[in-house]
Amino acid sequence: MASIVQRIRDYLQSTKGRENTEKVKTAARDPQNRQRLRRLMEQVRGHRAHR
Repeated sequence: MASIVQRIRDYLQSTKGRENTEKVKTAARDPQNRQRLRRLMEQVRGHRAHR
């Protein structure tokens, strides 16, 4: 049985994996998505700081 790392590599090299990688890269360039991610990270960091 292939290791999980090998299975991920195989997927990323497949056609569907490359298509999804491009979708993610495009979404990451979107300013609104960047702002959403920034807010999420602030919430996560803030939550951890209160423990």
